Amino acid sequence: MLQQLDCEGTPFNIGKQHGTAAKEKIIRCITFYANMFKQHCRLSWPDVRTAVQPFEEKIKRTWPDLHEEMKGVADGSGQSLVDIVALNVRTEIAFGKFSDGCTSLAWHSEDNAFLGQNWDWQEKQKENLILLKITQPNKPTIRIMTEAGIIGKIGYNHAGVGVCLNALRAPGVDPGRLPVHLALRLALECSTASEAVQLFEKYGVASSAHILVADKNQAFGVETSSTTVQKITKDNQGRVIHSNHYLLTHPGVVDTKWLKDSPFRVERMRELTDDPSHGPAWDAILKIFEDEKNSPASICRHELGSSTFGTLFNIVMDLKQGRVVVRVGKPSQVEETINMTF
Repeated sequence: MLQQLDCEGTPFNIGKQHGTAAKEKIIRCITFYANMFKQHCRLSWPDVRTAVQPFEEKIKRTWPDLHEEMKGVADGSGQSLVDIVALNVRTEIAFGKFSDGCTSLAWHSEDNAFLGQNWDWQEKQKENLILLKITQPNKPTIRIMTEAGIIGKIGYNHAGVGVCLNALRAPGVDPGRLPVHLALRLALECSTASEAVQLFEKYGVASSAHILVADKNQAFGVETSSTTVQKITKDNQGRVIHSNHYLLTHPGVVDTKWLKDSPFRVERMRELTDDPSHGPAWDAILKIFEDEKNSPASICRHELGSSTFGTLFNIVMDLKQGRVVVRVGKPSQVEETINMTF
């Protein structure tokens, strides 16, 4: 069963509740990423801790509430603060050398505002997933599907704003900008998608990523690098579709196109949503994320052969109707379904 945590109060207390309840998962997450950094980036954990320092200084100075929350996670889990910060800036520390893959969709119509994605990563990390509910004074209540110890990821808030994430891989990192996972968290503290985009443009994002942010009326695909922020708006059918490569040109940015199947998944998602039988309707959206054409490197992905990770969960939101479902495991082989409302 997916662990669900309700955290409320001050930033430190929210973090402490998270850290205390998910202690064992947080410890496993640190071990998981220590091994990943060593294998893929040739970074020892002491190297990682050193690399974290400029990020922590920037977070503490510019986003003190997030720093306090990470202090609470560290206190509750009995781990070092620098190790918790490392989890939250893992994308930046990796300098684009490893990433998680996924396919995302926003699709708006007169009656619905769908937002969803499959999150693909190594199967062993599935045991460390948690569903956070965060209640803060004078801010929207947030629900986040995340890895234990990471305070921002994929989810929605009760103002009707949702975010999804696609990993991109381009060289470059800037510790003076907003780390990707914290950008997701701050977007969920906004009351509109436009407000979230303005936040990304104000602070910049520290490394390469695609953040799909939507509300009841708007959806933006925000592609970032360590030097650029550019947005994709809805097409004439009300859609934004993305996977793991840049769709826009970013001056001076080199897209390594690290997943050769990424263009296929964008085209497959477009093909499925062009089909009138898959209308913008709830059951049709769920079905789209179950698609296994080009398996194992399909929308519903399998960790098999050259595909080194699989789908660990699917999330679908209707931001107009206030309905959300999380399907743990592959959406074609659901292990657990969690239904939520705003």
